[in-house]
Amino acid sequence: MVDDMIHDNCGVMGIFGHPRAARLAYFGLYSLQHRGQESAGIVTSDDGVIHMHKGMGEVNEVFSSGDTFDKLRGRVAIGHNRYSTTGASSLINIQPFLITNRHKYIAIAHNGNLTNSAQLRDKLDAQGSIFQTTSDTEVILHLATHSRKRKRVEKICEALTQCKGAYSLVFLTENSIIAARDTFGFRPLALGKLRNAWIVASETCAFDIIGAKYVRDIEPGEVLEISKKGLKSYFPHKKTKHAFCIFEYIYFSRPDSIVFGENVDKIRRRLGRQLAREHPVEADIVISIPDSANTATLGYSEESGIRFEIGLIRNHYVGRTFIDPDQSIRDLDVKVKFNPVKGVIQGKRVVMVDDSIVRGTTSKKLIKMVRDAGAKEIHFRVSSPPIMSPCFYGIDMPTKAELIASNQTVQDIEDYLEVDSLRYLSLDGMLSMSSLPDTNFCSSCFSGKYPIKPSKINGKHLLEPQRVFNA
Repeated sequence: MVDDMIHDNCGVMGIFGHPRAARLAYFGLYSLQHRGQESAGIVTSDDGVIHMHKGMGEVNEVFSSGDTFDKLRGRVAIGHNRYSTTGASSLINIQPFLITNRHKYIAIAHNGNLTNSAQLRDKLDAQGSIFQTTSDTEVILHLATHSRKRKRVEKICEALTQCKGAYSLVFLTENSIIAARDTFGFRPLALGKLRNAWIVASETCAFDIIGAKYVRDIEPGEVLEISKKGLKSYFPHKKTKHAFCIFEYIYFSRPDSIVFGENVDKIRRRLGRQLAREHPVEADIVISIPDSANTATLGYSEESGIRFEIGLIRNHYVGRTFIDPDQSIRDLDVKVKFNPVKGVIQGKRVVMVDDSIVRGTTSKKLIKMVRDAGAKEIHFRVSSPPIMSPCFYGIDMPTKAELIASNQTVQDIEDYLEVDSLRYLSLDGMLSMSSLPDTNFCSSCFSGKYPIKPSKINGKHLLEPQRVFNA
């Protein structure tokens, strides 16, 4: 939405062994556009000759020139979409990053956030490292180049044993790609195959667009080397209990993707069904806040028996809305992106379903919009629990003080939103939606219980996410 949206940071893509690797990476990034809209880039290797193209903007803007792919030659490629947090949106931070070390190239694309990047950066600074960016991703490259291990993959393994936090990574060397995932498995990373080529991507929707088949997930803690010799897995870390990000199911991932071994669409429908079981209400229609809440709303409708209607239309052809000092102009920001269908809403008791409430400002504007369209009653239902705490693991989220549920009760929020009722999905209800055995999720933004304790600087805990050094 406008300034009330939670953002994931990145989407990553890797291709090995295809003559049109850059074009496949482009289409993969196009399907992963929802994971990052600020910049995009692709690096290729053509028998050891490295080519790179990247820029600010969405994928189709960055790769708009007809001759771009003629220059991105090679059978190996990695790509990256980026959404940055405050203070980190600039040309120098566009990924993939490419460096040379001892006359050998290595490039990296990263989705996630290192929780100890500040400490690692200070240590590397003291050892003489010169940083070109403000991203924690560059820290990983410096750690790898400092390693005394002989093989490139061994250097990467040693570097990653020093990193804490969330990372799903793809590296490119002159003749391989290397995929890696943190031991908790916070962020998704999948392996696919297209005839004789291997594909790595943040989500399986990137496989579908190029006709590749999903093979499996990169396992938590796995470092997977893909070369002409085939696949070779390394597990340099001690095993830990998984902590898959539950928000991938609630909001981030596309509903047509398989994430953490399950179809996202099915999980969202279960969330909606559970929400209807926990919080039924008498109403005439159910409408969603498009688009991320569409599937949960269908689940709510199916379970409750209340008719699903399209009550809000979203304008998909809107870029960033400008910021104007005039409050009356700024209040138009939601109207630019959404418009109610008055013929559907007027005189009806309406259930509005959304996937989450962050600050509450956008929800309040949308509710007023539906009320002004003639809704008789409005019952707001949320397919996740109240967001109480910020995230340290790759989500751009407001600080704790800015989260409406961190300092207000459900009744307070209900009064603020001016709805007839407000109900959230329970934490237990949310966590029970996976059908796979032994699956554990990170729900720290709802519970405040972090799988990895916040790091310390000068003896003090970091109580908010590191908002500058991020992927």
